[in-house]
Amino acid sequence: MPTPTESASLTVKRLGADDSSNVARWEAFVMACPQATFFHRAGWQNIIAKVFRHDTYFLYAERNGAIEGVLPLGHVNSWLFGNSLTGLPFTVYGGVAASSEQAADALEQEAQRIAVQLGVDHLELRNVESRHPEWPTQDLYVTFRKEILPTEDENMLAIPRKQRAMVRKGIKNELVSHIDPTVDRFFKLFADNVHRHGTPAMPKKYFQALQKEFGADCEVLTVTTSDGKPLSSVLSFYFRDEVLPYYAGDDEAARDLAANDFKYWELMRRACARGLKVFDYGRSKQGTGPYAFKKNWGFEPKPLHYAFCLYKRDAIPQNNPNNAKYKLMISAWRRMPIAMANWLGPFIVRNLG
Repeated sequence: MPTPTESASLTVKRLGADDSSNVARWEAFVMACPQATFFHRAGWQNIIAKVFRHDTYFLYAERNGAIEGVLPLGHVNSWLFGNSLTGLPFTVYGGVAASSEQAADALEQEAQRIAVQLGVDHLELRNVESRHPEWPTQDLYVTFRKEILPTEDENMLAIPRKQRAMVRKGIKNELVSHIDPTVDRFFKLFADNVHRHGTPAMPKKYFQALQKEFGADCEVLTVTTSDGKPLSSVLSFYFRDEVLPYYAGDDEAARDLAANDFKYWELMRRACARGLKVFDYGRSKQGTGPYAFKKNWGFEPKPLHYAFCLYKRDAIPQNNPNNAKYKLMISAWRRMPIAMANWLGPFIVRNLG
């Protein structure tokens, strides 16, 4: 375990996964800190360590017995995609969440010390807000967030006309939404969807672990035809007064029936009924289909500020499907039998982060 970094009466420590009292304190801080996100929750330490078998460094800054900041980190050392320390791998938001600038600085300094000790190629902090303009930054991604209005009718009317017509088409087709107790129907649709796009799927045990770790804050909504055929599904996270649709999958028949559009409307409608305030449509790459789809719903993009501290690299790594060097791999993956893709995929995605 790294030696704690001390600054005056401020101390940076590493959270133990089985340290229930400090896990509870961490969770209480995250729920109260405006900068914190669902991906700052302590449960991600179990997910990353147990599902993907990566070392974690969940750091917290403490003064006089009170937590002033947290920084969850994961170490992914891959011969395929490089050696990195990231806050936080497999998530879209990260970086420091702190109630004081001193705590934020101390946490980042400790992260850099650990990065050097581990000999990583780079340290990546997936900040929502800009913190280090002097560091190289990745401007590939944006996020989409919008207020959930008080009533169902207001939310329907806030959807731009063309997109609203697609939602009404799904309603006219008598589609039905269900809250699923397991990830079974979701995973089948998700794995098939990403296979068609030529990318490997997360393992089913990952989604099962998310449900187990986060309980009611991790929910699966599946849309079916009136006679019960699954068409579209989304796994969402709930955090404070927000809903975050995070992973999704669709059957090929979903497009013609507007099941994807109906799915997100049902999620928004249900969130409104629960009194939630924010619909977080999540991260998309600029210039892609998902980016355009979210814009069509009336959401405006907000840049994400992924900051990199480079140690053994000259440039930010581009481990994403837009990279031309992965073109042949994506093409080959689409032609692979899906059973083989689902078996092989987890060995690849655990190295991506």
